[in-house]
Amino acid sequence: MLPLSGVLVVAAEQAVAAPLATRQLADLGARVIKIERPGTGDFARHYDHVARGLSGHFAWLNRSKESLTLDLKAPEGQTILHRLLERADVFVQNLIPGAAERLGFGPATLVERYPRLVVCRITGYGPDGPYRDKKAYDLLIQAATGLIAVTGTPETPSRVGFPVADVAAGMYAFSGILAALFERERSGRGRQVEVAMFEALAEWLQFPLMVARYQGRDPERSGARHPTIAPYGPFPVGDGTTLYVGLQNDREWARFAAVVLGRPELADDPRFATPPARVANREALEALIVAAFVRLDTEAVIARLEQAQIAWSRLNAPHDLLDHPQLQARGRWRSVTSEAGPIEELVPPITLVGDDWRFDPIPALGAHTDAILEELGYDAAARAALRARGVV
Repeated sequence: MLPLSGVLVVAAEQAVAAPLATRQLADLGARVIKIERPGTGDFARHYDHVARGLSGHFAWLNRSKESLTLDLKAPEGQTILHRLLERADVFVQNLIPGAAERLGFGPATLVERYPRLVVCRITGYGPDGPYRDKKAYDLLIQAATGLIAVTGTPETPSRVGFPVADVAAGMYAFSGILAALFERERSGRGRQVEVAMFEALAEWLQFPLMVARYQGRDPERSGARHPTIAPYGPFPVGDGTTLYVGLQNDREWARFAAVVLGRPELADDPRFATPPARVANREALEALIVAAFVRLDTEAVIARLEQAQIAWSRLNAPHDLLDHPQLQARGRWRSVTSEAGPIEELVPPITLVGDDWRFDPIPALGAHTDAILEELGYDAAARAALRARGVV
């Protein structure tokens, strides 16, 4: 019995944000019925073919769900959705702005009709305000929030290399739904949960916003370095590799100076003795570090860093992460079945001690349509008629 066993989630979802939220609910035991367009399904199914011919995003975000094809514009399709919502605990949707309302499934309408239902709507910019009707894609939200402006090198602003705006929204939707379900256990009533991608990512940019508001400037793009901490970033080593090193306080700096650099006097050097001084004199500081590192090979530098208890990392590419010893030691990879064969995925980062993870198949388009309709009372003839009319 996982924590959400017995919870029914119905999701009119697509792309990344909502599917991420509902997959995590499924990870915790919820039954998730994913509503997809007949014939084409969630458009994320067609992003690419990187996972044994399946879309990588779709494979990542949709395991442990049931796929029901349903035309929500058809009156019969709307009837089927209402019959599901009569039984559901949660309804999640991230359709284009205004689509759910035009179909009669707006949040206010649903919570009035189904008082115990938790209704979560994920939008780009929120349900009101001057941007409410704008389409929102991850790149555009990264640009609009200023994330691209503070990411990259001084010469080149850069997009973060994964859909971080979608992920932020999906995480807040997940936690908001859990909070609403917990509240319902005490109040007996569901509620609306609103999450905007723009606001989710803006929340994650609070530190740059603090700098802008209270310092009157925008943080500088610093590549892999940190704009307000030094030393913190990549440093070349004598055998041609690069190590990433990070220090957080003056105690670490003193150990770093003495043990790693072999220059204990630098701990009290006024150029480097405090965090602001080290940032102000970053160029001179990094020159000292590079001069020390290039005389050594990688293992020698690592030995000194370990002795001084200084945080460090190699630069891993994604293919390096596949065999990372920490993931291997903790058994974080698991095979999930799909129509294309087994797909290796990381298990959820929420570990429920004493329980195994749920890892049910990635559904083929419409794989559960007949079973769900039969559950709702549609016999074989009725199901065939719905299919003939393109409703499912």
